[in-house]
Amino acid sequence: MKNIILKNRLKIARAEKNLNQSQLAKLVGVSRQTISNIETGEFVPSAKLALLLCMALDKPFESLFYFKEK
Repeated sequence: MKNIILKNRLKIARAEKNLNQSQLAKLVGVSRQTISNIETGEFVPSAKLALLLCMALDKPFESLFYFKEK
């Protein structure tokens, strides 16, 4: 389990909703930089933030976040 990382499809889902990073950040109450860092994998969101992102993008958790081996 040590070699598993959490990946995401946030950028794709955001584009499907025609939202830029700033707009999505405002919807979920974080900075644009936080959204950028999540999209690039530099930051792993808390469970609360991950669920807020799912709600804002109308996506189930499993379609936005997934595990991948290093």
